[in-house]
Amino acid sequence: MGDKETLNIKELELPSMELLEAELKKERYKSNYGRALKSTVFSLMVVAAVAVLIAVLLLPVLQISGTSMTNTLQNEDIVVAVNSSKFKTGDVIAFYYNNNILIKRVIASSGDWVDIDEDGNVYVNEVKLDEPYINEKALGDCNITLPYQVPDKKCFVMGDHRATSIDSRNSAVGCVSSDAVVGKILVRVWPLSEIGIIK
Repeated sequence: MGDKETLNIKELELPSMELLEAELKKERYKSNYGRALKSTVFSLMVVAAVAVLIAVLLLPVLQISGTSMTNTLQNEDIVVAVNSSKFKTGDVIAFYYNNNILIKRVIASSGDWVDIDEDGNVYVNEVKLDEPYINEKALGDCNITLPYQVPDKKCFVMGDHRATSIDSRNSAVGCVSSDAVVGKILVRVWPLSEIGIIK
């Protein structure tokens, strides 16, 4: 090297062990935090997807629109149904009708004979139904020939507000095919003051 050329070599300072450990802890924390966050987000997405599937396929949540089921169900009540194809007389079901979902009560099943007198008393296979859920009986909007036999794989339904409900008593709605049934109404969840099992 020439006299005029001078090199300043700076000594390289190595970090202390404490500093290295602190940095390592930070990196581990970041890595663990990222994994935990990804895991949490993934778990929440799975839970949400399962909840949506259950709500759509197994336990549909429906809002009542109209008064055909008063006093059992009121307009804007929110109810939960269970996906089922087995019903008995007295069950409240939801079913598709003209791109809408209607809610009515099962009165009779396939093969049963239904008759309704002028006072609104309902008979299934010549036995008068005990209907404690009805406040006011009425023949209602009935244009079918009585007594009426329920067709195969169908059920005869009526609303609880017999004077105003359009249901299987009218050929416009008719009997409900098992394929059209959304499910059996189990419980009302809103309003909170009325929460409970549907009977």
